[in-house]
Amino acid sequence: MTAEMGSPADWHFEDFEVGQVFRTQGRTITEADIVTFAGWSWDTNPVHTDAQLAGTGRFGQPIAHGVLGISVAMGLASRLGVFERCSIALLGIDGWRFTHPVVPGDTVSCAVHITGARATSDGRAGILDRGFVLTNQDGTVVQQGAINLMVSRRPTA
Repeated sequence: MTAEMGSPADWHFEDFEVGQVFRTQGRTITEADIVTFAGWSWDTNPVHTDAQLAGTGRFGQPIAHGVLGISVAMGLASRLGVFERCSIALLGIDGWRFTHPVVPGDTVSCAVHITGARATSDGRAGILDRGFVLTNQDGTVVQQGAINLMVSRRPTA
């Protein structure tokens, strides 16, 4: 970010460029996160909620829900501040892959890559193509995919 752009809260479509990468802070995933997510999502699959059964399974312990990882990635990107005030609409999640389990105690962070930027057909907004890469504390990619966003253009004087 350059000084001319002001604070991230002031960003609009014109402030983004293909090739920009935004890196988030980390967030440690806890057992409580997984249990809470299971409760409100109603996804109580034993791989997430039964420590004894999960302990005998492929991963040797309960793992976080895949959609919990997406939610955390979105939340971490939100905390960057650059998308907050200019966001109009989330356009979709494409090609999302779960490449490594997230387990309690993992600290994940996210890199958001601007892979495309174009004006909408009426020119009143912009579309940001964004690649998300969620990694754990070891740098292992745990999830990745595209989450595109419609954003506001800078108001004209």
